[in-house]
Amino acid sequence: MTPHRFPAKVLVFVADHSIIGIQAGTRPHRVIGIWAVVVERRVFIRSWTVKKEGWFRTFLEEPRGTLHVDGKKLRVRAVHTRSERLKDAVSRAYERKYDTPGSIQYVKDLRRARSRNATIELVPLR
Repeated sequence: MTPHRFPAKVLVFVADHSIIGIQAGTRPHRVIGIWAVVVERRVFIRSWTVKKEGWFRTFLEEPRGTLHVDGKKLRVRAVHTRSERLKDAVSRAYERKYDTPGSIQYVKDLRRARSRNATIELVPLR
């Protein structure tokens, strides 16, 4: 594994599963399921609601958390994505991965400015 990159098996798991478990911050709370995509061998998540008490705001205040992959807990750091090029790539990845009739409206909403600006890269901690 290169520094700050997940091993290939983690990337495959994220790419192959519709819902990924996360815990934002370091305070104990329940695992929530979110949509995640892989872009350029990196893991990205994007908030749909951007609620004040939601995971996105928690990660902004406390950028450490846990990614749940294949029964394992991986410690992560959340990095707020500012690159428009990466945000565009993440939008395309969401469109490709979540293309069912029931998902299309949510993906459309994830492309809107509020959600685009709530794009987070999860980086593994050692």
